[in-house]
Amino acid sequence: MAEYLRIGSDFDQFLAREGLLEETSAIAMKRVIAWQLAEAMKRQGLSKVAMAARMGTSRTQVDRILGDQVNGMTLETLGRAVDILGLRINLEIIDLSTKKSATKGAATGKTKVRALSKPAVRTRQRV
Repeated sequence: MAEYLRIGSDFDQFLAREGLLEETSAIAMKRVIAWQLAEAMKRQGLSKVAMAARMGTSRTQVDRILGDQVNGMTLETLGRAVDILGLRINLEIIDLSTKKSATKGAATGKTKVRALSKPAVRTRQRV
């Protein structure tokens, strides 16, 4: 079996060097979120028109939520969508310089934020 030597940096370093890391990461996250919402809608037999009606918005807004454009949705809009679909959001913020949580005193290096459709945002530390 042939051995492959690792030459150069990893892909994230390449994207950072080219000035594309932030944009590429944002697009990837948006696509994953849109795919998860679309799959939940499909499982529940919910059309874009029905989703828009439940969210109290237009079908065009639902298209933006489910589309590739990063600027198509706010956290509030995302919260309403996941609430309607019976889902929950977990965001994790990690300080890459120290590999510790952004919250002081965290032993695990990670912080989870659970956002609901309501403006209330709860934080909890993972142990």
